[in-house]
Amino acid sequence: MSVETSTAAAPQEAKKDGLFSKKNRRVLSDPLDDNNPVTVQILGVCSALAVTVQVKPAIIMAIGVTLVTAFSNLIISLIREGIPGRIRMIVQLVVVALLVTLVDQILKAYMFDVSKKLSVFVGLIITNCIVMGRLEAYAMAQKPWPSFLDGVGNGLGYGIILVVVSVIRELFGSGSVMGLKVVPQFLYDLGYVNNGLMMLPPMALFLIGIYIWIQRARNQKLVNVS
Repeated sequence: MSVETSTAAAPQEAKKDGLFSKKNRRVLSDPLDDNNPVTVQILGVCSALAVTVQVKPAIIMAIGVTLVTAFSNLIISLIREGIPGRIRMIVQLVVVALLVTLVDQILKAYMFDVSKKLSVFVGLIITNCIVMGRLEAYAMAQKPWPSFLDGVGNGLGYGIILVVVSVIRELFGSGSVMGLKVVPQFLYDLGYVNNGLMMLPPMALFLIGIYIWIQRARNQKLVNVS
């Protein structure tokens, strides 16, 4: 290969492997819809049932999971070649536990009311199948930057579901969004009543089921996903 050809190929290769190359953008965007961890992979459903009564705790939980997933992916990818195969799960749990503890302490220091509402579910991020699944399936085999993007994408995909479900539950369950009253008083005067069923965990499962149905109706390539 000539020097000129080699020089011309270098920018092409750099562009292909850039920070936001087509491949990396797909890693980031796929979990938002085509490979959503909740509605396609059916992971992290338990916390989705528990923390979506109000929008604010759902947003905080989504941010927490996104940060933990992104940075645990990054850390594990950076040290993956030095992790003995027999103890890889233990190392992954230690990294995730450290990040979850940091998130939990920050919430207790600056958002104590939200921390009380989320209760044990922040701690249970450690056992969230989304976090552990991405470490094992992606970060252990990929470079740090794509692993970080994969963590961000899966965290945001999880967060989208939480926010959508929590907006519907809080709106129809208590007539508010983010604690602000949305349903006008005159509707209550006319006999409108908040739907108490929306405050129960089974309604979150029902709403996620409707979301999955709409998603598959809109995106036919997901119909045959098992």
